[in-house]
Amino acid sequence: MSTKSPSKADLLRPIRETSTAYYVLVAVAALAFGLFLLGWAYQLAEGMVVTGLGDWGTGGGVTWGVYIGAFIWWVGIAHGGIILSAAVRLLGMERYMPVARLAELLTIGALSAAGFYIVVHLGRPDRMVTSVIGHYHITVHASPLVWDVTVITAYFVLTATYLGLTLRYDISRLRDDLPDRYGPIYALLTIGYSEREDAVIQRMVWWIALAIIIMAPLLLHGGVIPWLFAVIPSMPRWFGAVQGPQFLTIALTSAISGVIILSAAFRRAYDWDHIITDDVFRGLLLWLGFFSLLFLWLQLQQVTTGSFAPPIDLSVVWSATLGDPIYIVAMLLVGLVLAFIFAQTLRPSLFSRGRAIVCGVAVLTATLLEKVLFVVEGMYHPSFEIYAATPGHYFPSLIEIASVIGTIGMVSLFFLLVAKVVPVLELHAIEHLQVDHQEDRTSDHTSRQSASEDE
Repeated sequence: MSTKSPSKADLLRPIRETSTAYYVLVAVAALAFGLFLLGWAYQLAEGMVVTGLGDWGTGGGVTWGVYIGAFIWWVGIAHGGIILSAAVRLLGMERYMPVARLAELLTIGALSAAGFYIVVHLGRPDRMVTSVIGHYHITVHASPLVWDVTVITAYFVLTATYLGLTLRYDISRLRDDLPDRYGPIYALLTIGYSEREDAVIQRMVWWIALAIIIMAPLLLHGGVIPWLFAVIPSMPRWFGAVQGPQFLTIALTSAISGVIILSAAFRRAYDWDHIITDDVFRGLLLWLGFFSLLFLWLQLQQVTTGSFAPPIDLSVVWSATLGDPIYIVAMLLVGLVLAFIFAQTLRPSLFSRGRAIVCGVAVLTATLLEKVLFVVEGMYHPSFEIYAATPGHYFPSLIEIASVIGTIGMVSLFFLLVAKVVPVLELHAIEHLQVDHQEDRTSDHTSRQSASEDE
Protein backbone atom coordinates (compact mmCIF):
# COMPACT_ATOMS: atom_id res chain seq x y z
CA MET A 1 0.00 0.00 0.00
CA SER A 2 1.21 3.49 -0.84
CA THR A 3 2.42 5.61 2.06
CA LYS A 4 0.97 8.77 0.51
CA SER A 5 -2.30 10.03 1.93
CA PRO A 6 -4.99 11.09 -0.60
CA SER A 7 -5.81 14.79 -0.41
CA LYS A 8 -7.78 17.55 -2.09
CA ALA A 9 -4.58 18.53 -3.89
CA ASP A 10 -4.74 15.21 -5.75
CA LEU A 11 -8.32 15.94 -6.73
CA LEU A 12 -7.43 19.40 -8.07
CA ARG A 13 -4.24 18.43 -9.89
CA PRO A 14 -5.84 17.87 -13.33
CA ILE A 15 -7.50 21.30 -13.12
CA ARG A 16 -4.41 23.17 -11.93
CA GLU A 17 -1.62 21.47 -13.86
CA THR A 18 -1.30 21.43 -17.63
CA SER A 19 1.65 19.68 -19.22
CA THR A 20 2.98 19.60 -22.78
CA ALA A 21 1.69 16.05 -23.09
CA TYR A 22 -1.82 17.36 -22.37
CA TYR A 23 -1.69 19.77 -25.31
CA VAL A 24 -0.33 17.01 -27.56
CA LEU A 25 -3.21 14.72 -26.60
CA VAL A 26 -5.74 17.49 -27.22
CA ALA A 27 -4.22 18.11 -30.64
CA VAL A 28 -4.27 14.41 -31.58
CA ALA A 29 -7.85 13.92 -30.39
CA ALA A 30 -9.00 17.10 -32.14
CA LEU A 31 -7.24 16.03 -35.35
CA ALA A 32 -8.93 12.62 -35.31
CA PHE A 33 -12.34 14.18 -34.74
CA GLY A 34 -11.68 16.95 -37.26
CA LEU A 35 -10.73 14.50 -40.01
CA PHE A 36 -13.98 12.66 -39.53
CA LEU A 37 -15.92 15.93 -39.63
CA LEU A 38 -14.30 16.61 -43.01
CA GLY A 39 -15.36 13.16 -44.19
CA TRP A 40 -18.87 13.76 -42.94
CA ALA A 41 -18.98 17.11 -44.75
CA TYR A 42 -18.03 15.27 -47.95
CA GLN A 43 -20.79 12.73 -47.27
CA LEU A 44 -23.33 15.54 -46.78
CA ALA A 45 -22.28 17.09 -50.07
CA GLU A 46 -22.22 13.89 -52.16
CA GLY A 47 -24.71 11.68 -50.34
CA MET A 48 -24.48 8.30 -48.66
CA VAL A 49 -23.18 6.82 -51.91
CA VAL A 50 -19.63 7.78 -50.81
CA THR A 51 -19.88 5.21 -48.01
CA GLY A 52 -20.14 1.42 -48.28
CA LEU A 53 -23.81 1.73 -47.36
CA GLY A 54 -26.57 1.53 -49.91
CA ASP A 55 -29.89 -0.14 -50.69
CA TRP A 56 -29.99 -3.92 -50.82
CA GLY A 57 -29.07 -5.22 -54.22
CA THR A 58 -26.89 -2.26 -55.23
CA GLY A 59 -23.48 -3.78 -55.69
CA GLY A 60 -23.73 -5.92 -52.55
CA GLY A 61 -24.35 -2.96 -50.29
CA VAL A 62 -26.19 -2.99 -46.96
CA THR A 63 -28.28 -0.25 -45.43
CA TRP A 64 -26.71 -0.74 -41.98
CA GLY A 65 -22.98 -1.26 -41.46
CA VAL A 66 -20.22 0.35 -39.40
CA TYR A 67 -22.42 3.30 -38.47
CA ILE A 68 -25.04 1.14 -36.74
CA GLY A 69 -22.50 -1.37 -35.40
CA ALA A 70 -20.47 1.43 -33.83
CA PHE A 71 -23.66 3.06 -32.57
CA ILE A 72 -24.54 -0.14 -30.68
CA TRP A 73 -20.95 -0.32 -29.38
CA TRP A 74 -21.02 3.21 -27.99
CA VAL A 75 -24.49 2.76 -26.48
CA GLY A 76 -23.23 -0.43 -24.82
CA ILE A 77 -20.22 1.37 -23.33
CA ALA A 78 -22.53 4.11 -22.06
CA HIS A 79 -25.03 1.74 -20.47
CA GLY A 80 -22.33 -0.44 -18.95
CA GLY A 81 -20.53 2.61 -17.55
CA ILE A 82 -23.50 3.92 -15.63
CA ILE A 83 -24.42 0.41 -14.44
CA LEU A 84 -20.90 0.11 -13.00
CA SER A 85 -21.20 3.46 -11.21
CA ALA A 86 -24.71 2.67 -9.97
CA ALA A 87 -23.58 -0.71 -8.61
CA VAL A 88 -20.73 0.97 -6.71
CA ARG A 89 -23.17 3.29 -4.93
CA LEU A 90 -26.05 0.88 -4.52
CA LEU A 91 -24.05 -2.11 -3.28
CA GLY A 92 -21.54 -0.14 -1.21
CA MET A 93 -18.54 -1.25 -3.32
CA GLU A 94 -16.21 1.31 -1.74
CA ARG A 95 -13.18 -0.26 -3.40
CA TYR A 96 -14.29 1.17 -6.76
CA MET A 97 -15.35 4.65 -5.58
CA PRO A 98 -12.24 6.28 -7.13
CA VAL A 99 -13.38 5.21 -10.62
CA ALA A 100 -17.14 5.73 -10.21
CA ARG A 101 -17.16 9.26 -11.63
CA LEU A 102 -14.92 8.22 -14.52
CA ALA A 103 -17.59 5.63 -15.37
CA GLU A 104 -20.30 8.32 -15.20
CA LEU A 105 -18.33 10.65 -17.47
CA LEU A 106 -17.69 7.75 -19.84
CA THR A 107 -21.46 7.30 -20.07
CA ILE A 108 -21.96 10.96 -21.02
CA GLY A 109 -19.18 10.84 -23.62
CA ALA A 110 -20.31 7.52 -25.10
CA LEU A 111 -23.95 8.61 -25.31
CA SER A 112 -22.84 11.74 -27.15
CA ALA A 113 -20.92 9.59 -29.66
CA ALA A 114 -23.91 7.26 -30.08
CA GLY A 115 -26.28 10.17 -30.64
CA PHE A 116 -23.86 11.66 -33.15
CA TYR A 117 -23.91 8.39 -35.11
CA ILE A 118 -27.69 8.64 -35.45
CA VAL A 119 -27.36 12.08 -37.03
CA VAL A 120 -24.55 10.91 -39.33
CA HIS A 121 -26.46 7.82 -40.46
CA LEU A 122 -29.58 9.82 -41.28
CA GLY A 123 -27.77 11.18 -44.32
CA ARG A 124 -29.38 14.59 -43.83
CA PRO A 125 -29.36 16.07 -40.31
CA ASP A 126 -32.59 17.97 -40.96
CA ARG A 127 -34.40 14.62 -40.93
CA MET A 128 -33.91 14.61 -37.16
CA VAL A 129 -36.42 17.48 -37.07
CA THR A 130 -38.69 16.65 -39.98
CA SER A 131 -38.92 12.88 -39.45
CA VAL A 132 -38.26 12.33 -35.74
CA ILE A 133 -39.26 15.36 -33.68
CA GLY A 134 -41.92 16.77 -35.98
CA HIS A 135 -43.83 13.50 -36.30
CA TYR A 136 -42.82 11.86 -33.02
CA HIS A 137 -46.41 11.01 -32.06
CA ILE A 138 -46.69 8.90 -35.20
CA THR A 139 -43.20 7.47 -35.70
CA VAL A 140 -42.73 6.41 -32.06
CA HIS A 141 -45.10 3.51 -32.73
CA ALA A 142 -43.09 1.97 -35.56
CA SER A 143 -39.64 3.49 -36.07
CA PRO A 144 -36.48 1.94 -34.55
CA LEU A 145 -34.76 5.27 -35.15
CA VAL A 146 -37.24 7.10 -32.94
CA TRP A 147 -36.82 4.54 -30.16
CA ASP A 148 -33.04 4.96 -30.39
CA VAL A 149 -33.41 8.72 -30.00
CA THR A 150 -35.89 8.28 -27.14
CA VAL A 151 -33.71 5.87 -25.17
CA ILE A 152 -30.51 7.89 -25.64
CA THR A 153 -32.22 11.16 -24.67
CA ALA A 154 -33.83 9.66 -21.57
CA TYR A 155 -30.60 8.00 -20.53
CA PHE A 156 -28.57 11.15 -21.12
CA VAL A 157 -30.92 13.20 -18.91
CA LEU A 158 -30.86 10.51 -16.21
CA THR A 159 -27.06 10.28 -16.22
CA ALA A 160 -26.54 14.05 -16.34
CA THR A 161 -28.86 14.46 -13.34
CA TYR A 162 -27.04 11.67 -11.52
CA LEU A 163 -23.64 13.27 -12.19
CA GLY A 164 -24.83 16.80 -11.50
CA LEU A 165 -26.13 15.89 -8.04
CA THR A 166 -22.76 14.49 -6.93
CA LEU A 167 -20.86 17.42 -8.44
CA ARG A 168 -22.81 19.92 -6.33
CA TYR A 169 -21.29 18.53 -3.13
CA ASP A 170 -17.75 18.60 -4.51
CA ILE A 171 -17.81 22.02 -6.14
CA SER A 172 -19.39 23.70 -3.11
CA ARG A 173 -16.53 22.49 -0.90
CA LEU A 174 -13.74 23.07 -3.41
CA ARG A 175 -14.95 26.39 -4.83
CA ASP A 176 -12.22 28.51 -3.22
CA ASP A 177 -9.57 26.32 -4.87
CA LEU A 178 -11.19 26.19 -8.32
CA PRO A 179 -10.27 28.67 -11.10
CA ASP A 180 -12.43 31.78 -11.31
CA ARG A 181 -12.58 31.64 -15.12
CA TYR A 182 -15.09 28.81 -14.85
CA GLY A 183 -17.14 30.65 -12.26
CA PRO A 184 -20.37 30.74 -14.32
CA ILE A 185 -20.22 26.96 -14.78
CA TYR A 186 -19.72 26.39 -11.06
CA ALA A 187 -22.49 28.84 -10.22
CA LEU A 188 -24.88 26.98 -12.53
CA LEU A 189 -23.96 23.58 -11.09
CA THR A 190 -24.42 24.74 -7.50
CA ILE A 191 -27.39 27.04 -7.96
CA GLY A 192 -29.49 27.12 -4.78
CA TYR A 193 -27.10 24.81 -2.95
CA SER A 194 -27.04 24.52 0.85
CA GLU A 195 -25.45 21.93 3.10
CA ARG A 196 -28.90 20.89 4.31
CA GLU A 197 -29.54 19.21 0.99
CA ASP A 198 -26.58 16.78 1.28
CA ALA A 199 -28.60 14.04 2.94
CA VAL A 200 -31.41 14.49 0.42
CA ILE A 201 -28.96 14.30 -2.48
CA GLN A 202 -27.46 11.08 -1.14
CA ARG A 203 -30.93 9.53 -1.03
CA MET A 204 -31.74 10.81 -4.53
CA VAL A 205 -28.48 9.40 -5.91
CA TRP A 206 -29.25 6.05 -4.26
CA TRP A 207 -32.73 5.91 -5.79
CA ILE A 208 -31.44 6.95 -9.23
CA ALA A 209 -28.80 4.21 -8.98
CA LEU A 210 -31.55 1.71 -8.15
CA ALA A 211 -33.61 2.92 -11.12
CA ILE A 212 -30.59 2.47 -13.42
CA ILE A 213 -29.94 -1.07 -12.18
CA ILE A 214 -33.61 -1.95 -12.79
CA MET A 215 -33.91 -0.17 -16.14
CA ALA A 216 -30.70 -1.55 -17.68
CA PRO A 217 -31.88 -5.13 -18.26
CA LEU A 218 -35.52 -4.16 -18.85
CA LEU A 219 -35.41 -1.05 -21.04
CA LEU A 220 -31.87 -0.03 -21.93
CA HIS A 221 -29.11 -2.25 -23.32
CA GLY A 222 -30.88 -5.38 -22.17
CA GLY A 223 -34.21 -4.19 -23.56
CA VAL A 224 -35.02 -1.58 -26.19
CA ILE A 225 -31.76 -1.65 -28.18
CA PRO A 226 -31.62 -5.47 -28.64
CA TRP A 227 -35.40 -5.60 -29.18
CA LEU A 228 -34.91 -3.48 -32.30
CA PHE A 229 -33.18 -6.55 -33.74
CA ALA A 230 -34.51 -9.49 -31.74
CA VAL A 231 -38.18 -9.17 -32.72
CA ILE A 232 -37.63 -9.32 -36.52
CA PRO A 233 -38.39 -12.95 -37.49
CA SER A 234 -37.30 -12.45 -41.11
CA MET A 235 -33.70 -11.83 -39.94
CA PRO A 236 -32.50 -15.14 -38.45
CA ARG A 237 -29.14 -13.74 -37.27
CA TRP A 238 -30.96 -11.20 -35.13
CA PHE A 239 -34.15 -12.94 -34.11
CA GLY A 240 -34.32 -14.52 -30.66
CA ALA A 241 -34.48 -13.91 -26.92
CA VAL A 242 -30.71 -14.32 -26.49
CA GLN A 243 -30.01 -10.83 -27.86
CA GLY A 244 -31.06 -9.06 -24.64
CA PRO A 245 -28.57 -10.78 -22.32
CA GLN A 246 -25.95 -10.86 -25.09
CA PHE A 247 -26.12 -7.09 -25.59
CA LEU A 248 -25.98 -6.56 -21.82
CA THR A 249 -22.82 -8.66 -21.39
CA ILE A 250 -21.17 -6.83 -24.29
CA ALA A 251 -22.12 -3.51 -22.67
CA LEU A 252 -20.56 -4.48 -19.35
CA THR A 253 -17.36 -5.94 -20.83
CA SER A 254 -16.91 -2.85 -23.02
CA ALA A 255 -17.58 -0.40 -20.18
CA ILE A 256 -15.24 -2.14 -17.74
CA SER A 257 -12.55 -2.15 -20.43
CA GLY A 258 -13.07 1.56 -21.01
CA VAL A 259 -12.86 2.32 -17.29
CA ILE A 260 -9.62 0.30 -17.03
CA ILE A 261 -8.05 2.33 -19.82
CA LEU A 262 -9.28 5.67 -18.45
CA SER A 263 -8.20 4.84 -14.90
CA ALA A 264 -4.73 3.85 -16.06
CA ALA A 265 -4.39 7.03 -18.13
CA PHE A 266 -5.40 9.36 -15.28
CA ARG A 267 -3.33 7.44 -12.74
CA ARG A 268 -0.22 7.80 -14.88
CA ALA A 269 -0.85 11.42 -15.83
CA TYR A 270 -1.54 12.71 -12.32
CA ASP A 271 0.40 10.36 -10.03
CA TRP A 272 -2.71 8.76 -8.56
CA ASP A 273 -1.15 5.41 -7.70
CA HIS A 274 -2.24 5.88 -4.07
CA ILE A 275 -5.84 6.58 -5.15
CA ILE A 276 -6.47 4.26 -8.09
CA THR A 277 -4.50 1.37 -6.65
CA ASP A 278 -3.50 -1.92 -8.20
CA ASP A 279 -6.30 -3.55 -6.20
CA VAL A 280 -8.81 -1.53 -8.22
CA PHE A 281 -7.35 -2.85 -11.48
CA ARG A 282 -7.27 -6.41 -10.16
CA GLY A 283 -10.92 -6.15 -9.18
CA LEU A 284 -11.91 -4.64 -12.53
CA LEU A 285 -10.08 -7.44 -14.34
CA LEU A 286 -11.97 -10.06 -12.34
CA TRP A 287 -15.28 -8.46 -13.29
CA LEU A 288 -14.09 -8.23 -16.89
CA GLY A 289 -13.29 -11.95 -16.81
CA PHE A 290 -16.73 -12.79 -15.38
CA PHE A 291 -18.64 -10.87 -18.04
CA SER A 292 -16.29 -12.09 -20.79
CA LEU A 293 -17.17 -15.64 -19.74
CA LEU A 294 -20.87 -14.80 -20.01
CA PHE A 295 -20.25 -13.18 -23.38
CA LEU A 296 -18.56 -16.32 -24.77
CA TRP A 297 -21.16 -18.61 -23.20
CA LEU A 298 -24.01 -16.74 -24.88
CA GLN A 299 -22.11 -16.84 -28.17
CA LEU A 300 -21.81 -20.60 -27.72
CA GLN A 301 -25.59 -20.87 -27.29
CA GLN A 302 -26.10 -19.07 -30.60
CA VAL A 303 -23.45 -21.11 -32.40
CA THR A 304 -24.99 -24.35 -31.12
CA THR A 305 -28.53 -23.50 -32.23
CA GLY A 306 -27.21 -22.12 -35.52
CA SER A 307 -25.12 -25.16 -36.44
CA PHE A 308 -26.88 -28.23 -34.96
CA ALA A 309 -29.62 -29.26 -37.42
CA PRO A 310 -30.94 -25.67 -37.75
CA PRO A 311 -33.51 -24.33 -40.23
CA ILE A 312 -32.00 -23.53 -43.61
CA ASP A 313 -32.04 -19.74 -43.18
CA LEU A 314 -30.33 -19.97 -39.77
CA SER A 315 -27.79 -22.46 -41.13
CA VAL A 316 -26.85 -20.09 -43.96
CA VAL A 317 -26.23 -17.06 -41.75
CA TRP A 318 -24.25 -18.96 -39.11
CA SER A 319 -22.13 -20.73 -41.72
CA ALA A 320 -21.24 -17.29 -43.08
CA THR A 321 -20.56 -15.92 -39.59
CA LEU A 322 -18.40 -18.82 -38.42
CA GLY A 323 -16.36 -18.68 -41.61
CA ASP A 324 -15.70 -14.95 -41.34
CA PRO A 325 -12.18 -14.05 -40.08
CA ILE A 326 -13.63 -11.03 -38.24
CA TYR A 327 -15.78 -13.26 -36.04
CA ILE A 328 -12.89 -15.64 -35.38
CA VAL A 329 -10.59 -12.76 -34.40
CA ALA A 330 -13.24 -11.23 -32.09
CA MET A 331 -13.91 -14.50 -30.25
CA LEU A 332 -10.18 -15.27 -30.06
CA LEU A 333 -9.44 -11.88 -28.48
CA VAL A 334 -12.09 -12.34 -25.78
CA GLY A 335 -10.96 -15.92 -25.21
CA LEU A 336 -7.32 -14.90 -24.75
CA VAL A 337 -8.31 -12.14 -22.31
CA LEU A 338 -10.38 -14.62 -20.32
CA ALA A 339 -7.50 -17.11 -20.29
CA PHE A 340 -5.07 -14.45 -19.03
CA ILE A 341 -7.44 -13.31 -16.27
CA PHE A 342 -7.88 -16.92 -15.16
CA ALA A 343 -4.11 -17.47 -15.19
CA GLN A 344 -3.56 -14.23 -13.27
CA THR A 345 -6.05 -15.37 -10.64
CA LEU A 346 -4.05 -18.56 -10.12
CA ARG A 347 -0.71 -16.76 -10.31
CA PRO A 348 -1.06 -13.13 -9.11
CA SER A 349 2.49 -12.27 -10.18
CA LEU A 350 1.25 -12.21 -13.80
CA PHE A 351 -0.70 -9.02 -13.09
CA SER A 352 0.49 -5.67 -14.36
CA ARG A 353 -1.33 -2.47 -15.30
CA GLY A 354 0.11 -2.70 -18.79
CA ARG A 355 -1.44 -6.12 -19.26
CA ALA A 356 -4.72 -4.84 -17.84
CA ILE A 357 -4.71 -2.08 -20.49
CA VAL A 358 -3.98 -4.64 -23.22
CA CYS A 359 -6.96 -6.69 -21.99
CA GLY A 360 -9.18 -3.61 -22.13
CA VAL A 361 -8.11 -2.69 -25.67
CA ALA A 362 -8.51 -6.29 -26.83
CA VAL A 363 -12.07 -6.57 -25.48
CA LEU A 364 -13.11 -3.19 -26.90
CA THR A 365 -11.74 -4.21 -30.29
CA ALA A 366 -13.52 -7.57 -30.10
CA THR A 367 -16.89 -6.12 -29.14
CA LEU A 368 -16.70 -3.50 -31.90
CA LEU A 369 -15.86 -6.14 -34.52
CA GLU A 370 -18.58 -8.47 -33.27
CA LYS A 371 -21.27 -5.76 -33.33
CA VAL A 372 -20.40 -4.57 -36.84
CA LEU A 373 -20.39 -8.16 -38.13
CA PHE A 374 -23.65 -8.86 -36.28
CA VAL A 375 -25.31 -5.99 -38.13
CA VAL A 376 -23.83 -6.74 -41.55
CA GLU A 377 -24.38 -10.53 -41.54
CA GLY A 378 -27.93 -9.98 -40.33
CA MET A 379 -28.53 -7.68 -43.27
CA TYR A 380 -26.89 -10.03 -45.77
CA HIS A 381 -28.83 -13.14 -44.87
CA PRO A 382 -32.57 -12.59 -44.36
CA SER A 383 -34.91 -15.56 -44.59
CA PHE A 384 -35.73 -14.59 -48.17
CA GLU A 385 -32.48 -13.66 -49.89
CA ILE A 386 -33.94 -11.96 -52.94
CA TYR A 387 -30.63 -10.23 -53.65
CA ALA A 388 -28.40 -13.26 -53.04
CA ALA A 389 -27.19 -13.31 -56.66
CA THR A 390 -26.25 -9.63 -56.67
CA PRO A 391 -22.47 -9.31 -57.08
CA GLY A 392 -20.32 -7.36 -54.67
CA HIS A 393 -19.71 -7.35 -50.95
CA TYR A 394 -19.94 -4.70 -48.27
CA PHE A 395 -16.66 -3.26 -47.06
CA PRO A 396 -16.40 -0.18 -44.84
CA SER A 397 -15.37 3.00 -46.63
CA LEU A 398 -12.64 5.28 -45.34
CA ILE A 399 -15.32 7.66 -44.07
CA GLU A 400 -16.90 4.89 -42.00
CA ILE A 401 -13.55 3.80 -40.59
CA ALA A 402 -12.74 7.45 -39.85
CA SER A 403 -16.03 7.71 -37.97
CA VAL A 404 -14.84 5.17 -35.39
CA ILE A 405 -11.47 6.89 -34.97
CA GLY A 406 -13.17 10.28 -34.96
CA THR A 407 -15.70 9.43 -32.25
CA ILE A 408 -12.92 7.95 -30.11
CA GLY A 409 -11.13 11.27 -30.58
CA MET A 410 -14.35 13.08 -29.70
CA VAL A 411 -14.80 11.18 -26.42
CA SER A 412 -11.10 11.60 -25.61
CA LEU A 413 -11.42 15.34 -26.20
CA PHE A 414 -14.46 15.38 -23.92
CA PHE A 415 -12.44 13.86 -21.07
CA LEU A 416 -9.47 16.14 -21.64
CA LEU A 417 -11.65 19.24 -21.48
CA VAL A 418 -13.91 18.13 -18.63
CA ALA A 419 -10.86 17.25 -16.50
CA LYS A 420 -9.87 20.93 -16.68
CA VAL A 421 -13.21 22.15 -15.34
CA VAL A 422 -14.60 19.73 -12.75
CA PRO A 423 -13.05 17.02 -10.55
CA VAL A 424 -13.01 13.61 -12.27
CA LEU A 425 -12.60 11.97 -8.88
CA GLU A 426 -15.32 12.27 -6.28
CA LEU A 427 -14.56 14.09 -3.04
CA HIS A 428 -16.37 11.36 -1.11
CA ALA A 429 -13.88 8.84 -2.52
CA ILE A 430 -10.93 10.94 -1.32
CA GLU A 431 -12.50 11.36 2.13
CA HIS A 432 -13.12 7.64 2.38
CA LEU A 433 -9.53 6.85 1.36
CA GLN A 434 -8.21 9.34 3.92
CA VAL A 435 -10.11 7.52 6.66
CA ASP A 436 -8.80 4.16 5.49
CA HIS A 437 -5.26 5.51 5.30
CA GLN A 438 -5.49 6.93 8.82
CA GLU A 439 -6.86 3.64 10.14
CA ASP A 440 -4.04 1.73 8.46
CA ARG A 441 -1.44 4.06 10.00
CA THR A 442 -3.03 3.73 13.43
CA SER A 443 -3.13 -0.06 13.06
CA ASP A 444 0.54 -0.17 11.99
CA HIS A 445 1.55 2.07 14.90
CA THR A 446 -0.37 -0.11 17.36
CA SER A 447 1.22 -3.26 15.95
CA ARG A 448 4.72 -1.80 16.22
CA GLN A 449 4.01 -0.59 19.77
CA SER A 450 2.74 -4.04 20.78
CA ALA A 451 5.79 -5.71 19.25
CA SER A 452 8.07 -3.28 21.12
CA GLU A 453 6.35 -4.01 24.41
CA ASP A 454 6.64 -7.77 23.82
CA GLU A 455 10.39 -7.40 23.31
